[in-house]
Parts: sequence; C-alpha cells; structure tokens
Amino acid sequence: MSALPSSHTPHPSPVGTPPLAFGAAPAVNKSPYSMSSQPFLKVEGLKRQFPQPGNPDPAPVFEDVHFGIERGQFVCVLGHSGCGKTTILNILAGLDDATAGHVIMDGREVRGPSLDRGVVFQGHALMPWLSALKNVEFAVRSRHPDWKAQKVREHAVKYLELVHLGHALDKKPAELSGGMKQRVGIARAFSIEPKMLLLDEPFGALDALTRGSIQDELIGIVEATQQTVFMITHDVDEAILLADRIVLMTNGPRARIAEIVVNPLARPRVRETLHQQPAFYTLRNHLVDFLVKRSREFQPGPGWDAKNPPLVHPGQSSQPA
Repeated sequence: MSALPSSHTPHPSPVGTPPLAFGAAPAVNKSPYSMSSQPFLKVEGLKRQFPQPGNPDPAPVFEDVHFGIERGQFVCVLGHSGCGKTTILNILAGLDDATAGHVIMDGREVRGPSLDRGVVFQGHALMPWLSALKNVEFAVRSRHPDWKAQKVREHAVKYLELVHLGHALDKKPAELSGGMKQRVGIARAFSIEPKMLLLDEPFGALDALTRGSIQDELIGIVEATQQTVFMITHDVDEAILLADRIVLMTNGPRARIAEIVVNPLARPRVRETLHQQPAFYTLRNHLVDFLVKRSREFQPGPGWDAKNPPLVHPGQSSQPA
C-alpha cells in the first residue's frame, strides 16, 4: 500500500531548477513507506460502478484505486469531470458504498457517516431556517451532546470568528452572500473537530476575489489545527496553493490514479509571490500537461503498479530504477 509522505517532511529545494517543458520526464520514485506502514487514511482496491438502463452490464466509473494519506497532510485531487472524484469523496465520507475495495481511517474501516469526518460541499447545505450561529451550534451539539448551552455557543462563535463572520452570527442563509454561506459551512465542519476534512470543490461557484479570500482563511485554519484534508478541485492554481500532494486521475470510465505529484513549494505560501518561485511553473506545466493530454492518453508504463501509484517530483532529473 502506498502512503503519501508526511506534510511535515521537508520538500526538495526548488532553487536553481530550470522550468520543465511540457512532456519532459519528471523524477519518479516509489513510496518511501513499506507495505507494513499504516498511513492515517488508507484506500485499497476501490471500485465503483453504476447500473445502466437497458444494459445488463454496470458502468464502471473508476477501479483499482489505491492511495494513502498521512495525518496532517493536505491532498488535492485533479481530474476531468466523470472520473469519479466526488464519488471517491462520498465513499471516504461514508455517504456512498464502493462496489469493491475498502477505506481505513485511523485504523478503522469506514462503514458510514461519522463525526470523525467533516464534509464541505460545493453547495453550502445550511439549514435555511437557522442563523449562521445556530447552524454551527447544531453541529457542535451533535459532537458534544453533554455540553452546556454557553459552552456550545462559545465554541461555535470561535470558529465563525476564524472565518471572519463574527458580525453575522444572527443572519440566516438568505441574508448571506455565497461566500459567507461557504464560510459558515467551513466553520461548521471545523467546529466538530473532525479527524479529517473532506472538501468537494467548496469554492467552485464563487467569484475569484471571494474564492481567494476564503482559500487564505482555510490555509490559516488548517495550519493552526494541523487538520488532515482531502479536497477535490478543477483549479490547478488552487491545488498548487493548498496541497502537499496532488493526486492525478485519468479520464473515465475506468478511471484510476495515474500518479501522485509532490508539491515542492515551501510553506507558508503567499499567493502574491507564489509564481515567483522557480518551481512554480515547472509544477504548473506538469499538471496542465496531464489534464490537457496525458489524462486521456494514459497507458501504464513498465513497472507501473496501481497499488503503488508513482510519486512524482516535477523538475527533477529522472533517477534510474
């Protein structure tokens, strides 16, 4: 089983590395973890297929999906629509069942929804009859049913203030902008202090300025809490800004993980200067090249193993096997 190296492991230095042209071969390494290593989250042999009307054969969305995530890592998944990214997230959340394979989180198999996993969807999913504060308090009470009302309120307010909504505690969703609704959703997810946060394109429907602002807030909270995050995105620059590792999926049907890319950009990352780092365009070119071309033309090469997706370091010279 391949696990992603810890987000606290120092990244390779990008200084002095020339930009990688489209199609250039990056360094590919096997996972440094042995088969006996137990990552925080372990996905093994995941497959999902759906019935087809008028066809006895089910439609396979993805198959033979294997990966691991270490505690405290921020992992983004990139791939075209239809490759099953959201379905994988729903299976990790316990909201959907895999056709085959299993998910182990912190030593226990995922068999249904749990407060150990907080989920933020593209739609805010707030209860419209409750205020921002009451929406978050509802989640807090689910996690801590024995807490007194004052403690529940203080806990909820703390997380709403972290997303800069201390002034909007009593506003209902209809009175909030799209960005503010998503902030409430993020505060609600963090307020239950989950072991893992699952984000399904939470900023996809927002304008660029609002999206950037909330991304920065998310970075701050994740760094403060050392939260483990699994996030789906279609935005290459968002993945570069946020992720420690970027999982690249081939096109569906029968999608699979082609490779796992190491993000070499040091933290803390500042969006205004990120593009000035020598490794930025090397990494970006590699990701764009995959989405534009390699995702649809992917052919497993010699030694490629779905159970151990290659760990790729864009911009470094390939090492002999």
